[in-house]
Amino acid sequence: MFKIQTASVLCSVLTCGLFFNGAVFANDAVTVYAAASLTNVINDLNAIYEKKQKTEVKTSYAGSSTLAKQIEAGAPADIFISADGQWMDYLQNKQMVAATDRVNLLGNRLVLIRPKDRPLKIKIEKTFDISTVLQGKLCTGDTKSVPVGKYAKQALTSIGWWDEVRPRLVETEDVRAALNFVARGECQLGIVYATDAAISKNVLVAGVFPENSHSAIIYPVGLIKKNAESIKYYKFIQSPEAKTVFKKYGFSVLK
Repeated sequence: MFKIQTASVLCSVLTCGLFFNGAVFANDAVTVYAAASLTNVINDLNAIYEKKQKTEVKTSYAGSSTLAKQIEAGAPADIFISADGQWMDYLQNKQMVAATDRVNLLGNRLVLIRPKDRPLKIKIEKTFDISTVLQGKLCTGDTKSVPVGKYAKQALTSIGWWDEVRPRLVETEDVRAALNFVARGECQLGIVYATDAAISKNVLVAGVFPENSHSAIIYPVGLIKKNAESIKYYKFIQSPEAKTVFKKYGFSVLK
């Protein structure tokens, strides 16, 4: 009798634990692979979506290049949101996303940042000699594969700073890593998106790169797996409610 009662109490405790510590979802989960620069805004949107739809949203954040390669290798993504069109094109060319199942969702701006406690006067123009202020390192994403790094190289080349900056460049796996290096003071300058700079209390924008100095910063969203839950989420992040949240974080809404 004692053993039965003990087991009953244990089951009750475990049941209560599950009830209070974990959300109850009525539908299958949806898995979203999103560029690192979207971490905060997608987390907010997922909280809204889970509450309304009773559907768990699983996420993976990293550089778009890393995510695209993982998806190609069989990672279980339902939705992919890239920080540039090239990595969505990559998956489309691999026949992993259809042209009809992708939309250019968001835009952003490219900015130069510095640690908050280290004032610098910089003019982002061809006539400014960057060597007069850049004595340390400049961080941005990998200039060969990570979207922010590719945009950064284009911008630095356009304004004639590339040759001067290149020896001092620290290339990171994604934009948030570059942001963190600058926030900790390990890099004197960094090139990130305006939305990344806005979420950090430890960096300030030293300048905004002209839009014509680099390719347009566009975030496409694509359906990797078409099922009821992924289609529902795909439509949600294009909804007026989602657009309001994106704008709150500083993204421009294209769709």
